[in-house]
Amino acid sequence: MNGIVEWFARNSVAANLVAAFIVVSGLVAIPNIKQEVFPEFDSDHVIIEVPFPGSTPSEVEEMICARVEQAVQGLSGVKTVHSTSAENIGLIYIELLPQTDSEAFLDKVKARVDAIETFPEEAKKPIISSFIIRKQVINVAVYGDVGELPLKRAGERVRDELLALPEISQVELINVRPYEVSVELREEDLRLYGLTFDEVALAIRHSSLNIPGGSIKTQGGEVLLRSNTQAYSENDFKRLPLRVKKDGSQLRLGEVAKITNGFAEVDSSSVFDGKPAALVRVFRVGKQSAIDISSAAKSYVHHAQSSMPAGVFLETWQDDSSYLRGRLDLLYRNGKMGLALVFLILALFLRFRLAIWVTFGIPVSFLGTLWLMPQIDVSISLISLFGFIVVLGIVVDDAIVMGENIYTHQQKNGPGIKNTIIGAKEVARPVVFGVLTTIAAFYPLIAIEGNIGKVLRYIPLIVIPTLFFSLIECIVILPAHLKNLPRSEATEKLRGWARFQKWFSSGVEKFALKVYQPVLGFCLRFRYAALCLGISTLLLVLAGYAGGHFRFTFFPPVEGDNVAAWVTFPRGVPVEKTEDAVKRLLDSARKLQKDIGVSAGNTNVILHSLASVGQQPFRRDAEQAGGNYGSSHMGGHNGEVHLEVSPSEERNISSQEMARRWREIAGEFPGAIEVGFSANIFSAGKPVNIRLTGPNMSVLQEAATELKSQLRLIDGVEDISDSFRLGKQEINLKLNSQGQALGLRQNDLARQVRQAFFGEEAQRIQRNRDDVKVMVRYPKENRQSVRNLYELRIRTSDGEEIPVKQVADIEAGVGYASISRVDGRRSVNITADVDPQKAQASQIIERLRSVELPNLLSKHPGIQYGFDGDRQEQEVALSSMLRSYLIAMVIIYALLAIPFGSYLQPFIVMGAIPFGLIGAVAGHIIMGMDLTILSMFGVVALTGVVVNDSLVMVDYVNRNRNKYGSLMEAVRMSGVARFRAILLTSLTTFAGLAPLIFFEKSVQAQFLIPMAISLAFGVMFATAVTLVLVPAGYVILEDVKASWHWLYGSQKASQPAARARQSVQIRNI
Repeated sequence: MNGIVEWFARNSVAANLVAAFIVVSGLVAIPNIKQEVFPEFDSDHVIIEVPFPGSTPSEVEEMICARVEQAVQGLSGVKTVHSTSAENIGLIYIELLPQTDSEAFLDKVKARVDAIETFPEEAKKPIISSFIIRKQVINVAVYGDVGELPLKRAGERVRDELLALPEISQVELINVRPYEVSVELREEDLRLYGLTFDEVALAIRHSSLNIPGGSIKTQGGEVLLRSNTQAYSENDFKRLPLRVKKDGSQLRLGEVAKITNGFAEVDSSSVFDGKPAALVRVFRVGKQSAIDISSAAKSYVHHAQSSMPAGVFLETWQDDSSYLRGRLDLLYRNGKMGLALVFLILALFLRFRLAIWVTFGIPVSFLGTLWLMPQIDVSISLISLFGFIVVLGIVVDDAIVMGENIYTHQQKNGPGIKNTIIGAKEVARPVVFGVLTTIAAFYPLIAIEGNIGKVLRYIPLIVIPTLFFSLIECIVILPAHLKNLPRSEATEKLRGWARFQKWFSSGVEKFALKVYQPVLGFCLRFRYAALCLGISTLLLVLAGYAGGHFRFTFFPPVEGDNVAAWVTFPRGVPVEKTEDAVKRLLDSARKLQKDIGVSAGNTNVILHSLASVGQQPFRRDAEQAGGNYGSSHMGGHNGEVHLEVSPSEERNISSQEMARRWREIAGEFPGAIEVGFSANIFSAGKPVNIRLTGPNMSVLQEAATELKSQLRLIDGVEDISDSFRLGKQEINLKLNSQGQALGLRQNDLARQVRQAFFGEEAQRIQRNRDDVKVMVRYPKENRQSVRNLYELRIRTSDGEEIPVKQVADIEAGVGYASISRVDGRRSVNITADVDPQKAQASQIIERLRSVELPNLLSKHPGIQYGFDGDRQEQEVALSSMLRSYLIAMVIIYALLAIPFGSYLQPFIVMGAIPFGLIGAVAGHIIMGMDLTILSMFGVVALTGVVVNDSLVMVDYVNRNRNKYGSLMEAVRMSGVARFRAILLTSLTTFAGLAPLIFFEKSVQAQFLIPMAISLAFGVMFATAVTLVLVPAGYVILEDVKASWHWLYGSQKASQPAARARQSVQIRNI
């Protein structure tokens, strides 16, 4: 190491070439770095979707989900199998064990599921995929009062034209009903012509088709043979023959059926700014830039509006790239402010030219990291940019130690290459090991499991390369630039600043000599009392946290520039009731706009609104982003209103406050089973989410009801609910003995009922990009009453037509809205919110574990419990962080023991680590913020900075203890000598984060601020520990050694002393 330092110090050309290579490589790599709002990542989930049209949840559970679960159980890599059986579809979610190869596992699942031969004939082909966490970049709303068909065609045009842009590769048209050709036959016409649904469907299949016939190779060339009779339009289908008599006359489909070329009967609609709408979602793929995609979409909307049909309007909506723009602005703003503060502090403590060269390490390190980002698959996103902000003040720590020591030697002995090399070599080893310990401290953030870890791992993936390049800059480049610093400040261009800096630097030295040195001497004399005081303070903080005096929120709500409200009714309610509720939400939003305009003087707070019936897209996206991959919220009983509000910097009211006031204005919704208001970009779920599993649903319901009653008795627990929902009314038909006597089978009964009311899919036709179903069934007016069921005639094999009530027993009942299973057992989730002013979620969970849940299990044998949502994510993240943190501690111990040449001295340095927690907690109290999981991550990252400062202190004492008459004097003088370097590293770390903590009010920064607070305030408190308790700990360790030697005799004492002297001599070489 010393040889490298000396060689590059003497060869400044080589050093400058290294710097130039890093800078140029970083600049060249910038265009190749993908830009995205939020990093995409594999969720370690494989999803299997099996559509089963016309089925009930119970049928889906029995015929679809149970069979898939059985097929995939036993595959290596499976952690848990979740399934949801809903109307018309079965969803199976396989959660993988960490480190499982998802691509290889996906192939195994496909092989197992494809081998299932017992799916019902009506079930569609399973769709198997890995669940990738991704978000659209921007939406384009296509809206206007022009009718459903013109609006969808306008949406298709916008989709196709956006897809043709070179910047855009993935586009999706949503909030529109799929096309469908409906062939409707009345029961009277079926009886009149003696037709059956099977006959009609078969006639369509045999007459509407395209079949290639090969070719004829003639002497004049090859002639292709084709049979093209595929029906596409309404008139095409009307002309299809059903029957042909012997005389050649035909009975055509149009003579007996009403044919409608329209849309599928789906209860789904959207209204944008008061007008019917379709949405075009635009995604980022590969290395595409989210900002470029957003700009291209906005430019398209601006230019395409003039060519749209009359009455059709275009508007960009939910531009999530604005968060990326905001974070870029945040980086530039905080970067400039932080860089200015860091440079100002360096210029105050060091000479102006020295401060410039130390600060030069920041752009070099950042550009080096930008060079590596494409290779390590890290994008420019909200999270990675925060990593640059975190490392801004830390990255110059090694350069400060190196530059300050070179500066000190040059002040004493004059400038020149010799003193530069001596000063650089003296601290090269602690600098290298200091950076390595900081890198090791960020390792736990890479190893955190769960979705939180997959997101936050991009922070250390930015910090670690940046620290690595800062070490290269410090060892290779910096000494070459400092060797010719002039000794006299008179040569500085800013003579006034030079005089001020000299005055300030002298003041710092006087403070170190007249204030810090006496305080340190006092603490060394009463070192045991000082140590006891520090430990007592630490224990007090830990006791305060354990006692619930410091509020902890696992993941704080991340406020965005969106506010949404949703309402859910029992399944089976008329869709008109949902539409009325959505209209009420829209009316209350308009009143909210007026109220805010009157109180805040701003009438443009709400920019746009999107009302949805049949789905809850904002809620679904927020929950899926938080890890709830089973979230769908589809069906005519669901409704939502989503408001896009002005940026937080332009309004005087928070999104959370808007949601609260909107709730008050909207009032109650009679008959609704759930009403929610939210302003969060994503949610990890409710803090209390208990999963009960068992074989019997009635027992689960009873246990869930009892647990909810117990939760209501706990102060601070609110909004208690469970996942059990009654479904729609059901009518169950079972073939009776009379039907069996007529030769009918249960399959005949079920199939004919299905054909009449759900429909028989005669065929599918490809119309441009759309796959269009051709459905044969009763007209809509004959499917709107139970009476229509009793009018149905069942056809026997010999052509008889029997009323359905004569051949079937008909029973009415109520089914389930959906059926959830975990590892083959039915499950119910009980959820609740916790008021942080009254209780802590962690304390409530511990009480439930120790009291309520064991009692519940004893009353209901066969039931098991677990935790989902926020709590599950918290346990996974914290347990994995603890394991990796212990590994990091072992690595840090080894990195300290090597330069110290001691097994015991590392404990002096590592003893300062817990004291950073005191500063972190104090910082949260000062800033009035709750502790969060990001606060804990900040404390983990703080470890490396604390160790770095303490390492410099202990190494200096080891190198200089023989120069002084006593150990106490050596420790005291070493503390004074390293006072400026230690204070500088802490101040620059704090200064780099200060703009983010104190001045940043944008939405994009709020959920990340707790990590910055832990780092900044923890560093400042740990500095006091490093300057006082670490020297005291050093002397206490020597006291322990002396006592040990006294106890076992002087002969044994002399051997360690000789080894210590030898170690010191080796270090000084």
